[in-house]
Amino acid sequence: MSRLKKKYLEEVKETLKEKFSYKNPMQIPELKKIIISMGVAEALKDKNVMQDCIRELTQLSGQKPIMMKAKQSISNFKLREGQEIGLKVTIRGTRMYEFFDRFTNIVAPRIRDFRGFKPKCDGRGNYSLGLSDQQMFPEINLDEVKRDQGMNISFVTSALTDEECRELLKLLGMPFQKSA
Repeated sequence: MSRLKKKYLEEVKETLKEKFSYKNPMQIPELKKIIISMGVAEALKDKNVMQDCIRELTQLSGQKPIMMKAKQSISNFKLREGQEIGLKVTIRGTRMYEFFDRFTNIVAPRIRDFRGFKPKCDGRGNYSLGLSDQQMFPEINLDEVKRDQGMNISFVTSALTDEECRELLKLLGMPFQKSA
């Protein structure tokens, strides 16, 4: 069992139960999955860009991403329906807890000028954030990186409100900004 899952089961669940006074233990929010996605617009011009992004996303998530295709053609962007323009990987279970642990303890402190993530959730109990490049992940070999590639990371929880989601992620170790 991962260190973070053990912490969730032993400490976080009890703290959440006391703070929000749940009557049923099934109401206590938990982390369901983490979705990492990359939009790779340069793949239209250079096919090797997509292969580099697949390799890097596989290294940092531990599983192979799926390719996302354009749903419609847009002539101004020289985009045709069905062209591969992005990557997505969904992490669950043990890999999810390992990724979250690495992300909060290793990756977040490496972000330049980092003062914490904004505490705004999506209104349904999930939290998303964007990173400008992938070089802060320890799995990525900096000598092999040809260009910066941003990504979006979504933390999907079973929380019903933003307050529950924020509290869950904060107790798991997510560094949020301090309210002024």
